[in-house]
Amino acid sequence: MFYHHLRNELWKLFGKKRTYIGFGAFVLAQNAMLLMFRLRGPQHEIQRVLAGNGYLAGDYVSALTVALFMLLPQCVLLMPLYAALVGGDLVAKEAEDGTLRMVLSRPISRIQLLLTKWVAGIVFAAVLVVALGATALCFARIWFPWGGMFAYYPPGQVFNLLEASEGLRLYAFSHLFMTLNASVILGLAFMFSCFNMKPAAATILALSFLFANVVMESLPFLERYQQWFLPYHFRIWFYIYANPPPWERIAESLCVLFAFSVTTFIIGASAFQVRDIKS
Repeated sequence: MFYHHLRNELWKLFGKKRTYIGFGAFVLAQNAMLLMFRLRGPQHEIQRVLAGNGYLAGDYVSALTVALFMLLPQCVLLMPLYAALVGGDLVAKEAEDGTLRMVLSRPISRIQLLLTKWVAGIVFAAVLVVALGATALCFARIWFPWGGMFAYYPPGQVFNLLEASEGLRLYAFSHLFMTLNASVILGLAFMFSCFNMKPAAATILALSFLFANVVMESLPFLERYQQWFLPYHFRIWFYIYANPPPWERIAESLCVLFAFSVTTFIIGASAFQVRDIKS
């Protein structure tokens, strides 16, 4: 029964045109970034850092390196936006369209309905992240040669040079963590969507909560409280490129993100259980 409900939710989700807005935005943003990489700026900066550490820049200015650097700003700006956009639609859009009462007329409880929609949202988050990483690598391969990977992230003290095969393996592995990040953001918007509000309001509240975390984490006098903010834990996807990866730090953030995701679902489900849908 759960499988049939999930299949129907996925059909509805991927049948909406607005679901694909994020995929189109990724393509446009990535090609714009590749043009900047190719002409000037970031490519020369990567070459300068490599040369300053005694490495041949030509061996590591590759499709893998450029794809990895393209993911950084997109994971901070674009991915949260489109994950929240879909999460805010999952329940609130059905209520706005007046189809929620008809859906609940079927032999399904409210908690089962929410669980099905939540899982469908996680599936969408995974598809969104895979599309983000695959298109970034494919477009980067058109513009740049295949070669080793250079992973560089000064705030996290990540500096590592990898062979192409190892870099590709870690590149694919990091998408598991990015999927978790997208699912957390989608779940936050899903929680607000369970309340009696418009889809746009649910999306805006989720993004406001996220950007408030970004702003507070960046304040110098709150540096000691970084562990209390979501962006601190979202960065674990890049830490797997470190040598060696800080697995204790990664495990800690994984527990926090899982707990946060479950908490938002419980809050949203509790609000939806007592919500008057008939009137």
